[in-house]
Amino acid sequence: MKKIKIVETAFRDAHQSLLATRMRTRDMLPIAEEMDNAGFYSLEAWGGATFDTCIRYLNEDPWERLRSLKEHVKKTPLQMLLRGQNLVGYKHYPDDIVKKFVEKSYENGIDIFRIFDALNDIRNMEYAIKIAKDQGAHVQGVISYTTSPYHTMEKYVEFAQELEALNCDSVAIKDMAGLISPHDTFELVKTLKEETDLMVNLHCHCTSGMTPMSYYAACQAGVDIIDTAISPLSWGASQPPTESIVAALKDTPYDTGIDLKTLTRIKKYFEEIKKKYSSLLDPIAEQIDTDVLIYQIPGGMLSNLVSQLKDQNALDRYEDVLEEMPKVRQEMGYPPLVTPTSQIVGIQAVMNILGGERYKMVSNEVKEYFKGFYGRPPAPVDKKIAKKIIGEEVPIDTRPADILEPQWERYKKEGEEANIISKEEDIITLALYPAIAPKFLKGEAEEEILAPPEDSAGYSGPVEIPSEYSVEVDGDLFDVKIVPTGFISIEETGTASSNNGPVEGGVTSTMQGMILKLKVDIGDKVNEGDVVAVIEAMKMENDIHATHSGKVKDILTAEGETVNAGDTLLVIG
Repeated sequence: MKKIKIVETAFRDAHQSLLATRMRTRDMLPIAEEMDNAGFYSLEAWGGATFDTCIRYLNEDPWERLRSLKEHVKKTPLQMLLRGQNLVGYKHYPDDIVKKFVEKSYENGIDIFRIFDALNDIRNMEYAIKIAKDQGAHVQGVISYTTSPYHTMEKYVEFAQELEALNCDSVAIKDMAGLISPHDTFELVKTLKEETDLMVNLHCHCTSGMTPMSYYAACQAGVDIIDTAISPLSWGASQPPTESIVAALKDTPYDTGIDLKTLTRIKKYFEEIKKKYSSLLDPIAEQIDTDVLIYQIPGGMLSNLVSQLKDQNALDRYEDVLEEMPKVRQEMGYPPLVTPTSQIVGIQAVMNILGGERYKMVSNEVKEYFKGFYGRPPAPVDKKIAKKIIGEEVPIDTRPADILEPQWERYKKEGEEANIISKEEDIITLALYPAIAPKFLKGEAEEEILAPPEDSAGYSGPVEIPSEYSVEVDGDLFDVKIVPTGFISIEETGTASSNNGPVEGGVTSTMQGMILKLKVDIGDKVNEGDVVAVIEAMKMENDIHATHSGKVKDILTAEGETVNAGDTLLVIG
């Protein structure tokens, strides 16, 4: 009898997929010991978007979360998702930062490193795998699963054999969009078991609805480990429910050995947690949507895409963006849609739709992708699109990290000079997120306030003050937004205008986001097309260009300030 091992994802992927990664550490710790005693193979509890969200929205130290969980979880290994050379960010980091991050992650409590690269470019995984192995950790190499004319069974098996040659302890099939069919699951798992000596882990999301069937096919093919989420945080863009899978496999050759009564107690706890975070649960992310087989948007990206379109006041263009994504993906060489390529492709699709012209607006990350800075695409990119984005520049063909200068000493010095470093982990946080980390490390970040559950009679917790209202004036309906800058934005329904009214000679923001950098000062001369500011929108960096030549007369924003689409940023006269 082969006992199937279960990875429980409630502490990481489940709430990343359904609740925009907003679960607080204080809501994890009360149930952590119960989960430790349940008999799971591991608890996936860190990595992915949790690091970013902790410092961006929750005012939590992600390192402290890891240490706190480790104090409560004594028997079950803690597992993290590591984006290869991207670590837990959206770009490549130099080897010295990768080394420090992996070492400190292990030191603070990570036992299993699940390491992947969005392009399945093994060059981007080798160094992280080596450092994790040096620590004595279990290293799980990942196949980022997708479908395209260029992704074949043979290539997946060859990739797994390369991972085995790097001394990985296991291999995971990471099906981030729920694309793999039961038939293909059986064939891939069976072949991997025959052609390698690695344990095989299947990780799927439920978006297409096929996943429970694929899990059973995987069991029949000899899979060793499968990922599930406790039922209140399951289905839709998340994983299959833990209790259902455990019950389905009971008294079969694949029995997990996990007690359903223990899971029931855990389930009841997370039912209350789900109510607490209900304001963040979007119905789209919770639904089964077979259109994913066409659009291939992964679980974590789906809820974020909805959130991002809401931020841009463009949720009505959701279907248009979905239809645009496969086109962009093909033009970019069929990358698997997993962080960061899911964001890079997804945000470009959003820009193509909202910009009114395809590739009129291009994020800096898309430019770097076409330059080869993220690695080698699975298939050739569209030459016409590449020329439009990077002109005659020839993409690099080396390992992207080889062209990066070491950064540890630089950020150590910057952090110490700013007096925001109290431990080595703070230097890593600063290096990973130089735009948002300083505010957090200075103690100036504020925790995002949760709205109360809809059925919370007598609820006495924090209440979210609405930031958008509809106001009727003399029969005309206006949308009123209260934005963090202190401006009031009044937009007549169906139209868009700046938060401070049209300004002659004004350069406006093309989207909602945070001003990352101002490239000009008052009095500077600029030419039409010059980059005058950089805005971080939807986790991507986007240049704001001068719309005409002249002298900068006024600057109406500041670095670190949040702006809305249409806001006037500066005036050129």
